[in-house]
Amino acid sequence: MEMEQDDQFVTVVITQLVKPGCENAYEIWLKDITSVARTYIGHMGTNVIRPQLGVRNEYVIIFRFDGYENLKVWMTSRDREYWLNQGKHLVESDPDVQQLCGLEAWFSLPGQPLKTPPRYKTALLTWGAVFVLINLLSTFIVPLLRGLPPLIISLIVTITMVLLLTYIVMPRVSRLFSFWLYPKSRKV
Repeated sequence: MEMEQDDQFVTVVITQLVKPGCENAYEIWLKDITSVARTYIGHMGTNVIRPQLGVRNEYVIIFRFDGYENLKVWMTSRDREYWLNQGKHLVESDPDVQQLCGLEAWFSLPGQPLKTPPRYKTALLTWGAVFVLINLLSTFIVPLLRGLPPLIISLIVTITMVLLLTYIVMPRVSRLFSFWLYPKSRKV
């Protein structure tokens, strides 16, 4: 079972409260540390969710890596330690760091990864996304693959679907429907 975790994509969600008046310096620091993170093997992307007045006061930084070992190299690196020390004076306290693996990252709330919406809501949204994607792929991709063996077509379609769901569709769908998934979480 431990090998399974090593092979999964890993997402790290970091939540930080920036000191008032330090926002511009924090943005520069954030650009620098994320640029360094991009140079590490296995880094698959970084997203930043900035504070929104009346919704969230914290910055949420989301790092994605292709596996635990590559994440561990970044998390224990001297580069990361250096940049964390450089930005310490800009934040109220140490960052809240949470690690998610696999599909649980689709429906986790930054800063509260253990608080997931009811299963029926995640099932409905996942079904809706799969329904739309399978129809789009069947309409636009499958005709291009005509002539290939059915097993190869199925392989290409399912790989495409999983990648689209994981990196593009579900993050946007869960953000779009956050009012329904987390009705009480919008309070400050």
